[in-house]
Amino acid sequence: MLVLLAIAALIIPAGALAARATPGSTLDLQILDVSDWHGQVDPINGTGGAAVLKTYLDAARAGSINNITLTAGDDVGATPPLSNYFEDVPAILAERMMGIQFGGLGNHNFDSGLGRLQDQIDLAGSTDPSVPGTPFQYLSANLSNRDANIHGVADYAIVKYKGVKVAIIGITNEEAPSLNFPGSMGTMVPTDSVAAAMAAKAAATVEGANFFVAITHKGVTNFVAGQPQGELIDFANGVSGFHLIVGDHTDVQWSGTINNQFVFENRSKGVSFSKTKLTIQRGNGKILSLTHTFVTPTASAVVPNAAIAAMLQPYRDLLTPIFSGTVGTSTVYIPRKDSCGQSGGRTCESLIGDVIADAMRIRYGTEFAIANSGGIRADLTCPLIDSATDFCPAYTPTPYPITRGQVNTVLPFGNQGVTVRLSGAELKSMLENAVSSMPAANGKYAQVSGLCFTYDIHATVGARVTGAVRQAGDGSCTGAAIDLVGGSYTVATNDFVAAGGDGYPIFAGRYATLGLLDQDVSDYLTSAGTISPVLQGRIVCTSSGATACPVPLP
Repeated sequence: MLVLLAIAALIIPAGALAARATPGSTLDLQILDVSDWHGQVDPINGTGGAAVLKTYLDAARAGSINNITLTAGDDVGATPPLSNYFEDVPAILAERMMGIQFGGLGNHNFDSGLGRLQDQIDLAGSTDPSVPGTPFQYLSANLSNRDANIHGVADYAIVKYKGVKVAIIGITNEEAPSLNFPGSMGTMVPTDSVAAAMAAKAAATVEGANFFVAITHKGVTNFVAGQPQGELIDFANGVSGFHLIVGDHTDVQWSGTINNQFVFENRSKGVSFSKTKLTIQRGNGKILSLTHTFVTPTASAVVPNAAIAAMLQPYRDLLTPIFSGTVGTSTVYIPRKDSCGQSGGRTCESLIGDVIADAMRIRYGTEFAIANSGGIRADLTCPLIDSATDFCPAYTPTPYPITRGQVNTVLPFGNQGVTVRLSGAELKSMLENAVSSMPAANGKYAQVSGLCFTYDIHATVGARVTGAVRQAGDGSCTGAAIDLVGGSYTVATNDFVAAGGDGYPIFAGRYATLGLLDQDVSDYLTSAGTISPVLQGRIVCTSSGATACPVPLP
């Protein structure tokens, strides 16, 4: 996880204006937000989970007369087995029961294509009394051809109070098409988010709105000299007149004021949520005071909501015999986090990336393998903090167990493994793409097997890779040099990458599709029995200038 630079509570004092406010001239409003939830219906290491979040959110709402509860995209997609195995129906039902009112559309909302997305939109908004919870609506103002592809999504929604009309405007990240399998968005293309947000704000103003909230699937990606960088910051600098801008997407907890607009992002998967308490001047929507707090929903501190637990139980009962079986063990813990400490494994070599790339290469008999870090979504070994609701046994001393359910949690997209023959130049283009966003963390960052490569982080994008060698028989990076111009090599990857996902070159029509990736990894682990992965220096960063390499942890 990036360094948490957030202030836990930010207070903007009311000042003299509030002192002159007369009774009834102000509105107290609380806005609750869960970022980038990914259908995490069960706690992660004792934090979050739908039933726990419901208890926390209800307690927060009980202390405020006026409440709006939001999420800004990726509420589904890349979900754990208990949700993804059932087409994310459990996640949508849990959101309804948690009291979500409005949600954005992020790139992962499109993971399974338009048919699945439409079913989810319909379920979210259903008024059928037999469907538990209350309806909520999806919002996105910057999708061209939206209404020709899906229905039930609006640019914005207005929540009306006496003297204050709150406009909530949804924004989809422009990079969404590159983060989805080709065709999963139909003919929709995200348009310029700043222009779309300002146009939606103008339209809402005509309808009487005087308080503006943007829910954006954009986040902080990195920090330079302590200052946040990324799409969320660029968006906030580009728009004006918004009172709140809600971020998402990158698993970073941060808050601050940009262009007189309060901007914040929570940790992903319900590990944190936020409460923004506002006193607003009726009539003009001016903020008189604002208090913002990040909350860690610790499961052990509350009684989880019984209704959500009961709703999930039948799904859990169906999966338990399938996913609770151990497929392998490891002598070391294998986290998603990379060797430089980035929580998503997107800046340096990682143990989990090595294992997955090795599994593809060995299962398919190729020379090399490349796995995009964005496809890796959880720790591979079972959690150290036991949860009665997951598909892992209680923690015991080593070896660490790996269950079928945990592998599915790591690889939730249903991707298929593929093989393709590439020239040296094509292989280099894949490696160049892998490090093109550095030093910012990005899902395109590659984990590799069968080869080791070196890159210059300060060099021009597209000309960063300075060399590659084969791994020797002992796994060390001491093999023969790889010709990155000529030559011909067999490479294993997944169908998302081979089709051009995450900005990789498109090899459509050239690759052979093999098995389901999560099953292949499970089979590899079963065959290996007990594994003992070690970092081998497969990816080496150098710098020819001021741009610093990420630093491996000791």
